[in-house]
Amino acid sequence: IQQKIDSWLNGSYEQSVKDQIKKLQSENPDELADAFYKNLEFGTGGLRGIMGVGTNRMNKYTIGMATQGYANYLNQSFGQGNVKVVVGHDSRNNSRFFAETTANVFAANGIKVYLFEALRPTPELSFAIRYLGCQGGVVCTASHNPKEYNGYKAYWDDGAQMVGPHDVNTIKEVEKIASADDVKWSGGESNITLIGKDIDDAYIAMVKGLSV
Repeated sequence: IQQKIDSWLNGSYEQSVKDQIKKLQSENPDELADAFYKNLEFGTGGLRGIMGVGTNRMNKYTIGMATQGYANYLNQSFGQGNVKVVVGHDSRNNSRFFAETTANVFAANGIKVYLFEALRPTPELSFAIRYLGCQGGVVCTASHNPKEYNGYKAYWDDGAQMVGPHDVNTIKEVEKIASADDVKWSGGESNITLIGKDIDDAYIAMVKGLSV
């Protein structure tokens, strides 16, 4: 645990993050230990956890590292320059920030990103992946969990959450990302396109088409 804490205190993490760690060191060492005793696991559906600083929390760095691993797998699977993704989010605390962080990392890896301009229902993300001919997608939501939580769900080109073998392969790539220094954080902003009403209209028309 101490090694991980030291790596954050001495690494290229924002000063505000280091300050929060130091505050926990003096005021709440048990919470600090819980925040660093393991890495937040990228499971079959993606990530889910309590928000805060540390390797076992949902934050800019754990999301960035997960996205870097996912981006690497997408580029391996479809070829650099051939990948498009959709990124969406819900109304939870930090969901917009996490979605923008995700979009920036994808874009920095040469991936074309369609980012919803504001919150949208998760089924619309699934629809948009197929409608726009994308290879993957992410929605930042923690579903039914309490407000302290957030989550990161990864999707494949069929608009569904990833299943085998892609889930296992993506997890392997995510586990290779050792620190925040392995993440491409910025530099591809021109690869990001905001989407909204056009997709809403197409989605609603599709849903209406299913009515009896």
